[in-house]
Amino acid sequence: MARVGTKAGTDELGASTGAQLGGTVGDFLELMKPRVMSLVVFTGLVGMVTAPGHIHPVLGVIAILCIAVGAGASGALNMWYDADIDARMTRTAGRPIPTGRITPDEALGFGIVLSVFSIITLGITVNLTAGALLALTIGFYVFVYTMWLKRRTPQNIVIGGAAGAFPPMIGWAAVTGSVSLESMLLFLIIFMWTPPHFWALALYRCKDYERVGVPMLPVVAGPDETRRQILLYSVLLVPLAIVPSFIGLGGMFYLAVSVVSGAVFLALARQVFKVRQGEAADAVAKRLFLFSILYLFALFAALLAEQVASRLTA
Repeated sequence: MARVGTKAGTDELGASTGAQLGGTVGDFLELMKPRVMSLVVFTGLVGMVTAPGHIHPVLGVIAILCIAVGAGASGALNMWYDADIDARMTRTAGRPIPTGRITPDEALGFGIVLSVFSIITLGITVNLTAGALLALTIGFYVFVYTMWLKRRTPQNIVIGGAAGAFPPMIGWAAVTGSVSLESMLLFLIIFMWTPPHFWALALYRCKDYERVGVPMLPVVAGPDETRRQILLYSVLLVPLAIVPSFIGLGGMFYLAVSVVSGAVFLALARQVFKVRQGEAADAVAKRLFLFSILYLFALFAALLAEQVASRLTA
């Protein structure tokens, strides 16, 4: 599928909204997708805390800031490239570029500067492995997901979800200078979590994606197949999320949290699979989408809490 927008289209967008140079600080912060960035930073922090060994507190803070800035850069470049379809979708029409508060060129420059700054800073001050992983994360999100997959295949979220799964590995590498089985497991948990999380959103925002020609799974394969895929990925995700307890990464508290929250996740996924008509179907899809955020946060918060508790009692 060809890209929906063109350079002329973005020029028309800017002209129609009266875009002017110089957005506010809040506008540029919004470009960085702060809600998404907060979850990225949190999972990166957990990867750092659970890694064996120690990192100087100053370097730890630098690593977290670089992960945050890198995530923000990805968000800004995503909004720059997707400005044409964002303007036509209800969920995204209020973003800074469609409303004319920031021009596409400003967003592009902002994203590039943040990308280069975060990668170089992390690589030089912490270690090259962490810097390389951050570069891979930004590049994967921008070039593989945003520019290549998103408008071409309903598997965009499945493959592109890797970008959001890298932060724990970056945090781990910041401490150890390497990638391990444990960090790859944290990556896999987020990777498997992404499809049911995002497809739940796509179910009740299906018309938005259909209107702009983005081939999300509900648009291409239909809502029933999407519900089946959500249930399938959920069934695979929940046991996978329990594994950290059996390889020494998580303890009994993590085991309890992952089992209880996983049971709720599966119950909601089953509801989404069964309820297929009208507003009730949208309601259960939205419920799963919102709970999925809490679910991922609870898993990583449990790992963090166990690590903090063990160090306080050591």
